[in-house]
Amino acid sequence: MTTVRQDAWTKDEDLLLAEVVLRHIREGSTQLKAFEEVGRKLSRTPAACGFRWNSQVRKQYKAGIELAKKQRKELKKSSQGFYQKEEESPEVQEEQVTKKHEGLNFDIIISYLEGFKNKEQKTIQIYQEKQELESRISEMENRIKELLEENERLKKENTAIKDEYLSLLSFMEKARKLAAQEGGPLRFGEKKEMEEENTKEQ
Repeated sequence: MTTVRQDAWTKDEDLLLAEVVLRHIREGSTQLKAFEEVGRKLSRTPAACGFRWNSQVRKQYKAGIELAKKQRKELKKSSQGFYQKEEESPEVQEEQVTKKHEGLNFDIIISYLEGFKNKEQKTIQIYQEKQELESRISEMENRIKELLEENERLKKENTAIKDEYLSLLSFMEKARKLAAQEGGPLRFGEKKEMEEENTKEQ
């Protein structure tokens, strides 16, 4: 009994899914048959393949879908012309249809896939740049937080120093007054003021 996978899809699996669906569209087949084919190759259910196509992969291949539809019309016209040209042998008619179909198929698809590859590389580059910018922003936010915390700490220290300085001035003022009341040594300015007062009294 085959085990049905339910793990995440890889880029290679998405690419295989797109290639098979586009081929079925070109050949005039149904998407359901495409999902069944991919399911057999990847050991997944057709429903899982259909869900993956409709939810994730299809929007990346809008141009490819339109191209496949045009190729289907061209192939249909070629097939009609094949049956109308009775004068040509079946081998010649088949060769003409095959050449026209191959020309539409490989050249255009290769060009489309190369463009998609370049777009994917640019997307990866943009994603990497986005990650780098997010990392730098996070570092700057952390640095700003550290600076704000340091600024707050310095404010508190400055307030504490200011309070201590004012307390010291108040203490010195009280000591000066106490010394003056007890007849202790006076400062130069105070001594001069007392001499002037004595002179006036005389």
